[in-house]
Amino acid sequence: MDLLQAPPRGLFRESHGASATRMDMASAAGMGHDQMKFELPGVQHPAEFVSQNFSPGTYEDNGKRLKFSKGTTTLAFIFKGGVIVSVDSRASQGSYIGSQTVKKVIEINPYLLGTMAGGAADCLFWERNLGMQCRMFELRNKERISVAAASKLLANTMNYYKGMGLSMGTMITGWDKRGPQLFYVDNDGTRLKADGDKPFFCVGSGGTYAYGVLDSSYSFDLSDEEAIELGKRAIYHATYRDAYSGGVNNVYLVKETGWTHVFSGDTYHHHDKYSAEREAAANP
Repeated sequence: MDLLQAPPRGLFRESHGASATRMDMASAAGMGHDQMKFELPGVQHPAEFVSQNFSPGTYEDNGKRLKFSKGTTTLAFIFKGGVIVSVDSRASQGSYIGSQTVKKVIEINPYLLGTMAGGAADCLFWERNLGMQCRMFELRNKERISVAAASKLLANTMNYYKGMGLSMGTMITGWDKRGPQLFYVDNDGTRLKADGDKPFFCVGSGGTYAYGVLDSSYSFDLSDEEAIELGKRAIYHATYRDAYSGGVNNVYLVKETGWTHVFSGDTYHHHDKYSAEREAAANP
């Protein structure tokens, strides 16, 4: 599949000059190997092949030959100081832990962040593609793209490829003229905005446990330090109970001046601290 030859996706049509520039960039970067292409299975209908032969591990068997078992915990919430993004770093392949150091926060630009949940390749490729589209918007319009527009671009792309086997559940967050913004986008093109009394999302197999922590402890009036601590605690409790989540906890703080990577630490080292707090609460 040659993505360079595909028609333009998203909100913005591509001019002839922009198309020529894109081709020149791809030709220069490829150096004999086109990096904007990825190999497909040697079958006539790849999407149908995947649907017939592969199945998510959480679904019924249905006679599928191979079953994908993947998991993660990612969360983000809005508070008075901005947005907190907190994620784990484990990549799992069924019961096998493929990596403990996956970077699940994708830095789209200095004011926009995306998270990874689902298929790592799908998330990484399409969020990098989103970063390219956001940069093109800035060059054409001489202003930074809004978080809503960026999330809409990604949702439009996902809707175009709906039913073709992509696996992605991501959050797009950042700060624009309207203040802190947070959106959820998945591989079906679903796009949800975080607002109201509980402006947060938790995505991944450990999301249920993270939601429990946020539901009981979240407040819009948290200080920066309290919000960072809440993000760390929610990820710890999720990784403690979900076998598919773990590794390093990375926390980002999004402010008006842009995002900052404020914490990175192994969730294993949180255990003594939070287990002691739990025991103290149970035995006042």
